[in-house]
Amino acid sequence: QVQLVESGGGLVQPGGSLSLSCAASGFIFSGYAMSWYRQAPGKERELVARISTAGGITNYADSVKGRFTISRDIAKNTVYLQMNSLKPEDTAVYFCNAERLLLSKKYTYWGQGTQVTVSS
Repeated sequence: QVQLVESGGGLVQPGGSLSLSCAASGFIFSGYAMSWYRQAPGKERELVARISTAGGITNYADSVKGRFTISRDIAKNTVYLQMNSLKPEDTAVYFCNAERLLLSKKYTYWGQGTQVTVSS
């Protein structure tokens, strides 16, 4: 059974930091690119950051570059998102995503999401 379980969300003041974790199970973690998405109320889900299977390549949304860092620990089957200098506009539900393309078929899994609220 595939599971992606996010944790680490919460309420933080502007300028603060949070670290999100996503524990994966039920699939070959090392074979999947991992991403964090977010969705704010009334807005579409957007890609925040992505990390390649071996962790050597990362991509970020322009809005979080220089503030957020994605990483993965293959031994622990976990992907992280370190969020610094948080802004109110970072408020959203953050989702963990696993994806791979195999023989022209895309496999994708989602976590249930964790709420991040940036407010004074």
